[in-house]
Amino acid sequence: MRALMGMVLTVWLILLAGQPALADKRVALVIGNSSYRNVAKLSNPANDAAAVAVMFKSAGFDTVESKLNLTVGELRKALRDFGNLSRDADVAVVYYAGHGIELDGTNYLIPVDATLETDADVLDETLSLDRVLFAVEPARQLRLVILDACRDNPFAKSMKRTIASRAIGRGLAKVEPSSPNTMIAFAAKAGSTASDGDSKNSPFAAALVNHLTKPGLDLRKAFGFVRDDVLKATNNAQEPFVYGSLGGNDVTLVPAAPAAVAAPVDQDATMRRDYEFADRVGTKPVWDAFIEKYPSGFFTALAKAQRDKLAAEAARVEATNKAKAAQEEQMRLAAEGAKAAEQAKAAEKAKAAEKAQVAAELTKKAEEAKVAEAERVKATALAKAAEKEAQRVKAAEEAKIAEAARLKAAETAKAAADTKAAAEQEIKDDKVAALTPPAEKSDQPKAVDLPRSLQAELRRVGCNTGAVDGNWNAASQRSLDLFNKHAGLKLEAKLASVDALDAVKSKTARVCPLICERGFRADGDRCVKITCKAGFRVNEDNECEKLPEKPVAKREDAVPKRDAERKQNEAAPAKPQASGQIICSMQGCRPVQKGCRIEQNRPGTSGHGSFGGSGQNEVCN
Repeated sequence: MRALMGMVLTVWLILLAGQPALADKRVALVIGNSSYRNVAKLSNPANDAAAVAVMFKSAGFDTVESKLNLTVGELRKALRDFGNLSRDADVAVVYYAGHGIELDGTNYLIPVDATLETDADVLDETLSLDRVLFAVEPARQLRLVILDACRDNPFAKSMKRTIASRAIGRGLAKVEPSSPNTMIAFAAKAGSTASDGDSKNSPFAAALVNHLTKPGLDLRKAFGFVRDDVLKATNNAQEPFVYGSLGGNDVTLVPAAPAAVAAPVDQDATMRRDYEFADRVGTKPVWDAFIEKYPSGFFTALAKAQRDKLAAEAARVEATNKAKAAQEEQMRLAAEGAKAAEQAKAAEKAKAAEKAQVAAELTKKAEEAKVAEAERVKATALAKAAEKEAQRVKAAEEAKIAEAARLKAAETAKAAADTKAAAEQEIKDDKVAALTPPAEKSDQPKAVDLPRSLQAELRRVGCNTGAVDGNWNAASQRSLDLFNKHAGLKLEAKLASVDALDAVKSKTARVCPLICERGFRADGDRCVKITCKAGFRVNEDNECEKLPEKPVAKREDAVPKRDAERKQNEAAPAKPQASGQIICSMQGCRPVQKGCRIEQNRPGTSGHGSFGGSGQNEVCN
């Protein structure tokens, strides 16, 4: 009955130990963007997201949502749904792996369908970090955002700036969360980039999986271990950084495991150990010391039997020695011709000694029988103890199996409830979508624009230098013809088709050669200016040629040319010049016309071209 009660108590303690970890509701959203459509794909974000999701599930999180390769509409919807989920949660965590960008001090997450041809597109085609913080804000105890998005961003290199002074940073910008109990972890500190890694996972994700959900480990210390691992793995090239502040108490993602329930202590364990030590020595003083230390008990009886066995053996040896001595004395007396009385006496002593020896032998056999019986009782007791221990272990295993079955049933019930809730939510969303005007369905993912996608892919392989605007015009048709020429295909160029899109997507490297303007030459995927040495210039064939020599004028050639110009000027008729004279009349004064002169009037006469009656005439020939 006592053993049964002990077993029940043990099972109850095991069940009780699992309860604290389930007290707080913890939810997580894990996003991995690898398959970017307009730039090169990333190798590890999908693998990193899978590893982190498994970590959260193994840590016992109530809900772990895992999303891969989200477009801008899907990313916005995932954050909106997670915001609803975190309203009644104690801990909310968002992990994002993929491309990110910093524009004018604000950080943005880049979906897989972004093109980002200009800096203005960032506001329309990406989601800001503030939107992620808004999704985790309802959590009551801890809000954690982990960004493995500090990789070298290819969009920033090709993006056109609408304002020359607009800043596009390298890596992500430093942030200061405004809500309490909020932490933001970067794979690399602000202004620096992170490594995608040469193995299956990035160094940052591998360190997170090793340390983040250790039971009872404070979150700040866990990120410190993550920092140390990443610095070691990248030879100090990458340093993770954490922004935000927490209180003085330890903050853990997984509570500390409860102390294990101690197994029932075997009261005879110490006595058994000391008995084994005494048995190795096997002397009477040792057995006396053991009996003095343990006056009673099962092993005390064994020790007494062992001590009596030693005493009997000692008595037998002593009797044997006495008999041997008596015989030797008898032989000595006989040899010396002792008297018959002395010989008889010696014979009597020898006979008595022999009887004592026989008695000692019988006593030894009796003691050996006692020891054998004690050993048999000991073996029986040990067998019973082993059987009892086997029953206890079996009961513990059955309790563990029962607990696992209970947890599995609970998980099945929870999964069924989650499925039902998801179905109800989907029905609810469909009803809301049916009631919402079409103009407000901005969050719904748009259908694939085939011409735009084909133009973008043609640009990626170097065959399209025009705009990616979805207008399949003559320039787009020439781009596809150029792709056919260099790829050895015969795709129909008049219309954008799915076959053409698949064919272009299958090319991972540049197909069409890079064509540069005059004065530039192709260098990989870019055009560089051709520089010629002094005295040379770039010709029409984009080659450096020597400049032609300028003709030098000689003095003997200049003299005849100057004389000819002088003679020509002398032969030309002189141009009429103004005289500079002023003539005045009653109407006013004015300059004398070209080719005219002023003459004084004689009394009573009037000259040709006379002006007024001032006594002066303007005479023109």
